[in-house]
Amino acid sequence: MSTANSDATDQENELFAEVDPSGRFGRYKELLGHGAVKMVYRAFDLEEGRDVAWNQIRLNKFSGSPFIINKIHSEIELLKNLKNDNIIVMYQFWKDYDHNILNFITEACASGNLREYRKKHRHVSIKALKKWSRQILQGLDFLHTHDPCVIHRDLNCSNIFINGNVGKV
Repeated sequence: MSTANSDATDQENELFAEVDPSGRFGRYKELLGHGAVKMVYRAFDLEEGRDVAWNQIRLNKFSGSPFIINKIHSEIELLKNLKNDNIIVMYQFWKDYDHNILNFITEACASGNLREYRKKHRHVSIKALKKWSRQILQGLDFLHTHDPCVIHRDLNCSNIFINGNVGKV
């Protein structure tokens, strides 16, 4: 490898707060959102050259509940296998044993969640709303008819993401 390429890679990696074990994804410090269980950071897929979301679940919160930790692991495994245009794509997951954190990389939806989008864009046509509704219902239909059946326990406007004009669960 030439010195110029090595220097460029080193500078690029310095922008990241951390890099996944494969070296493909880099996490920035910028927090995109958080919930009761996870933190979501802006990240970058070096292989595909696109923004992604780096999700982190701190498993220390559940140290007294191995059942919940197993449930989280199985949900992540299931999400990895869901393939549908109206379901957010998961690219990779791994456990950071040193910090007891479960990390997973998902598609980033550039327009954010439906709640934020509707606050920012108050004048959306009925046609667009119907299109989103159809896409969301198609995503839910896919989940509910999947084997095994998947029930989203926390479906609300903060958990429906907008990517341009596409609604994703």
